[in-house]
This record gives sequence, C-alpha cells and structure tokens, in this order.
Amino acid sequence: MTASLNPLLRNILKLKGLTEEHLAQLTELGLTSREDFRSVGDAATLLELLPNLNPSTAARVLLWALSNSGPAPESPLPPPPEMGNSVVVNTTDSVFCTHCQFKQPKDYHPGDLCPNCGLQAEPIETCYWCGASGPNKYCRACGAAFVATADLPLALILRRDGMAKDDIPAKLNQISEAEKAALWGRVRRARL
Repeated sequence: MTASLNPLLRNILKLKGLTEEHLAQLTELGLTSREDFRSVGDAATLLELLPNLNPSTAARVLLWALSNSGPAPESPLPPPPEMGNSVVVNTTDSVFCTHCQFKQPKDYHPGDLCPNCGLQAEPIETCYWCGASGPNKYCRACGAAFVATADLPLALILRRDGMAKDDIPAKLNQISEAEKAALWGRVRRARL
C-alpha cells in the first residue's frame, strides 16, 4: 500500500500553487511528508521531478518545506521587499532640490545649481513684504510666504492697498485672469 499526503499537507501545498496532478505525481515519487522534501533539496531538483511546475511555485513549496529544517533553498525569485526596516535620518541642515528632491552636498550654498537636475536647488526669492531675499518658501526675516517671481509686482500693489501679509499669497492664487489683468494695469500706470 502506497502512503499518501495527509489532508493538512495537501491543503498547504495547494495554497503554495500545486495542483491535484502535481500532488498525485508527488505521491507516486514517494514524497508524502514535509521531511521528504529535505531530500529534494532545491527548487531546480523539484522542477526536474515535476517538469510542468512553475519555477516560482517550486521555490515557494521548497521555501515552506525546508523552513526550520536546515538551510533555505535558493529561490529563482528575488526576496520580497522588507517593509519598514529602513530608516533614513536627515540632519536639520539637509537641503533638498525643490525640483527633483535630490539631497544637496554638504558644501551647498543657497542659489547653487543641483548636481542632479542642473536647476537652481533653492531659488532665491524676494519678499514682497520686507524686501529681504532668500531661499525656501518663507521669508527668513518676516515670515511671509514667498509669491512667484512673476507675481511680485502684483503682491506689492496688494500690500500698498493695505491687504494683510498672510492674505496676499492666497489672494494671488485665487484671483481670476481679469482681476490679474486689472492689477497689471495698475502696475504699469505706477511705473509711468
């Protein structure tokens, strides 16, 4: 009488990707327990025994069968990515390019070009509120959010009109093209 695979082992091997045909072939070969896979040794040998088996399935079966029973088999698949095991700690003086997010070298100075993309890593902006200039998104002198360089004259007009410092960037992002054209008209008249 030929030994057969127990129901638990059959279900586990089915979950790993084996079919009923594969299980019947294993029984014919005498592989009826988890320990029997130790004599197979690796996925390549299992593929020779079961030629119609998928290589990734063979690797999964042998990985399961040989875990906790000696060295793991060599898998033709790359190992799964490890989630959450890598931690990158950046110092507070780390600077990243605003265009490509590449970390700048330690000898970086504001206004330098990014070695990765070639653009200015931190564009130097002029503050519409206090007139200071510097990199980043906020003025280091007064804390105002920088506006796009093209909108600087419009921000100066809004400041002259008495609008609050924190409201000017939001207003410039929300105004329509018609309102923007009207503000540009005021800027041109002021230059004359």
